Amino acid sequence: MKTTVSLVLALLAVAGARAEVVVRPEPIQPIEAAKPADPRKVELGKKLFFETRLSKSGFLSCNSCHNLSAGGTDNLPSSIGHKWNLGPINAPTVLNARFNLAQFWDGRAKDLTDQAGGPIANPGEMGSNHELAVEVLTTIPQYVTWFEEIYGKNPVSIEQVKDSIAAFEETLVTPDSRFDRWLKGDDAAITEAERKGYQVFKETGCIACHNGPAVGGNSFQKFGLVKAYEKDTTTVGRMGVTKNEADRFVFKVPTLRNIELTYPYFHDGSVWTLEEAVTVMSVHQFGKPIKPEDTALIVAFLKTLTGKQPDFPIPTLPPSTATTPRPSAL
Repeated sequence: MKTTVSLVLALLAVAGARAEVVVRPEPIQPIEAAKPADPRKVELGKKLFFETRLSKSGFLSCNSCHNLSAGGTDNLPSSIGHKWNLGPINAPTVLNARFNLAQFWDGRAKDLTDQAGGPIANPGEMGSNHELAVEVLTTIPQYVTWFEEIYGKNPVSIEQVKDSIAAFEETLVTPDSRFDRWLKGDDAAITEAERKGYQVFKETGCIACHNGPAVGGNSFQKFGLVKAYEKDTTTVGRMGVTKNEADRFVFKVPTLRNIELTYPYFHDGSVWTLEEAVTVMSVHQFGKPIKPEDTALIVAFLKTLTGKQPDFPIPTLPPSTATTPRPSAL
């Protein structure tokens, strides 16, 4: 009897080992759910992500341009900032930004922490400055308590603000797309047309830049590699950071995760449909037109990359006090 039980247990162990997910060997990898190291820091960062008082007008927050109800962007060609200022470039999605080799289209921020402080002090974005943002937070007792619980009894600093916002943004991943399920062996997760679309995507050459877990975001490439891009000839891209002429019109390759949600497309937000975006990329990056039927297949594949969106209650923010600086539209 003991031998039989042992044999059954051994067989179950083998079956369990065989049941482990084996990911298909593809240039795109599945996204896994986030596992935050410090949930308290993430919760504070979530509040700050929605905190409009970090802007001078008291009207704008990180979520204004990176709307978590709209694929982590604002669905505008360029964002509207302080004093209705129209930004110079399309807002990239914040979803899966943790996988980017750098942040912003030109890669001027090395990581999410470095990026988090930029919009607050940008006159055309949130229109405030770091000193004023910290002053606002230190006049709100509940924020002071939360910062002390996480960072100790040190004065609230912009570095802490950036660190907590980045901790929250690190969790903004979108796992369990249909394509992820297919990568993990579920043949029924995508249709035959979508599978063919992925094959065309690879054969056309898109996979050379759009690969990895975010299907992009891990390299810089010239936009207009074969044929010059004529719609925007003033935004210099990476050259603005490196001052190297060879980097003119070089941009961070955008992620294609959730791409059906993050229109309009490209750094100038000039294209509103995936069909046109695929057509433009084929001409300007590969120097040849793409057949309409191949465009349709690629678009079908791209729509399988929409994953599970962030889903949580909007945080309740603590009230201002008599000493909290008042908002100003000026």
